[in-house]
Amino acid sequence: MRIVIAPDKFKGSLSAPEVCRHLETGLRAKWAAAAANNPLDVVRIPVADGGEGTLDAAVGSGFTRRTATVSGPTGQPVEAEFAVRGHEAVIEMAAASGLALVPSVRKGGRPDSTDATAASSLGTGQLIRAALDAGSRRIILGVGGSANTDGGAGLLQGLGARLLDSRNNELPPGGAALANLHSIDFTDFEPRLVDTRFVLASDVDNPLLGAQGAAAVFGPQKGATHQDVGMLDAALARFVEVLAREIGFRAVKAAEAPGAGAAGGVGYAAIAVLAATRRPGIDVVLEFTGLADRLAGADLVITGEGSLDEQSLLGKTPMGVARAAAAQGVPVIAVCGRTTLDQGQAEAAGFEDIHALTALETDVNRCIAEAGPLLEQLGTQISAELAADRTAAASTKEDLRV
Repeated sequence: MRIVIAPDKFKGSLSAPEVCRHLETGLRAKWAAAAANNPLDVVRIPVADGGEGTLDAAVGSGFTRRTATVSGPTGQPVEAEFAVRGHEAVIEMAAASGLALVPSVRKGGRPDSTDATAASSLGTGQLIRAALDAGSRRIILGVGGSANTDGGAGLLQGLGARLLDSRNNELPPGGAALANLHSIDFTDFEPRLVDTRFVLASDVDNPLLGAQGAAAVFGPQKGATHQDVGMLDAALARFVEVLAREIGFRAVKAAEAPGAGAAGGVGYAAIAVLAATRRPGIDVVLEFTGLADRLAGADLVITGEGSLDEQSLLGKTPMGVARAAAAQGVPVIAVCGRTTLDQGQAEAAGFEDIHALTALETDVNRCIAEAGPLLEQLGTQISAELAADRTAAASTKEDLRV
């Protein structure tokens, strides 16, 4: 019996590798006794949708974890990880410029107006440079969970660009400072970028500016007030105007591109300056994990995430895994903390069944706190059902012989 476990994280509870580990423990708990003549082969493939957890998925697929000291979103030094395999690197933006790294958020609070207007993507640019130092020439930039709304200006600074005001002084970090941008000096811009290809892994299709732009849609989540949103949007527009003077019309066109508003506008800098190709995050992750090839010979796939709901159906990790499994005719079941999907929705999505932790423990807080042991219970339950099905199938086959 070959089972592929390919889940996303259970946000707030377990990383994807931890979900894999607990499920396997549960699956193996009684399998040997229930199906002695049918060995269990479990393949763990932690996956993600391009945001947080992408780095774990890369490491689980043979990439080597590296660390670099970079500037956090509010200027504090942070130890940020990235992953390398050959000449390819995976960078998870949240590791360097994530909202979770803002001091007030780290202490359990909420970001404020100062955080929203002054946070920078500088550390992400520095992390790209570290990947270049490691020999990478194809870089996957997984965006999501960012603290900044700076249009990726900080990222460009991390790669050697100088953002100057009318007096030729360097601008302070953050989106608000872009209102005073007068010129951008690319003299010392990282030369190795010419030979480097970038993939922007993002499901966000917002443009950079306007009512659906980075500041208006995502700024409030990062502490921006209504006044901040208007100011940040105007500052980003100034950034586009000045950048267009330096690199041409493509800077204007890139601001309107789907995904330019991702990660506080880092998508914009990636598209306009790094010539990044935007692709759905789950497609990128499933590609570098080699999921399709690793499904060969599988009897079952188990996927899932913390909350399996209507939003999951719009292209989140479980749907990507289910599509890959369906292409090879492998049945799929899902595990999750909670689900709002009914049986019809589950079947339409390609899931034979959905197992939620809330079926074992109705207290959601306990499900979050005790997700590991509860997943092991689910694994044992799934294992028992599979073993029973195998025994019944074997008995039927024997009866037919007789």
